[in-house]
Amino acid sequence: MLLAIDIGNTDISLGVFEGEELRATWHTATGIHRMVDEYATLLLNLLHHQGLDIADIKEAVLCSVVPPLVATFEELFQRYFHILPLVVEAGVKTGVCIRTDNPREVGADRIVNAAAAHHLYGCPLIIADLGTATTFDTVSKEGDYLGGAIAPGIATAAEALFVQAAMLPRVELVRPQQAIGTNTITAMQSGIVFGYAALVEGMVARIQQELGEKAKVVATGGYAELIAKETKVIDAVNPNLTLIGLRLIYLMNRAYPD
Repeated sequence: MLLAIDIGNTDISLGVFEGEELRATWHTATGIHRMVDEYATLLLNLLHHQGLDIADIKEAVLCSVVPPLVATFEELFQRYFHILPLVVEAGVKTGVCIRTDNPREVGADRIVNAAAAHHLYGCPLIIADLGTATTFDTVSKEGDYLGGAIAPGIATAAEALFVQAAMLPRVELVRPQQAIGTNTITAMQSGIVFGYAALVEGMVARIQQELGEKAKVVATGGYAELIAKETKVIDAVNPNLTLIGLRLIYLMNRAYPD
């Protein structure tokens, strides 16, 4: 079995693949100061709860936007699983040609998402990742990664309102009944939820115009389901896009066939 791990700024997504089947997925908070043994204890408990054992995991692949945690997980896999994980970074085959000014600046997770979306949905593509940051990644009809846009994430923006504005509370990020909020909480929910749906619509329209053709829009990330319900421009929602991409890239770089 293959264990795929996506280390994000806010949370870590983990998935176990048996062949093409995604057998189990988990999400845990990112803790940059957690020790190897802490992460190992958490991971082993998750596997045990799913009826899996260390011996079941023969291969591993990961990507990370938190550089210090790469070494942590490499040590974890070597000490507890006796395997060396594939880390998606510069020099690793992804099947994606990056056409940006500085390809090394592009987060590994964004390239992994592009590889997965290209495989699953074809091209051209716009990938909206609604997580800690809200990112829009553009893939041409030839399958090349062209670039994109980065905005504050939904929860990040909501937390900024709470921190920076003395009179505004922390609110639950759920859909309000109407756009015209009749109290502070519903007004904030309207501005955040409906506002981000409008952000997605506006960015998709601009990117499609620059591409000169219609592109399929795929949403992923923790708030993808919430926002997808409020707009018709999103064609597909796939919360496991990054994990699927990690498996594909692992297979591209393996020294032996699947």
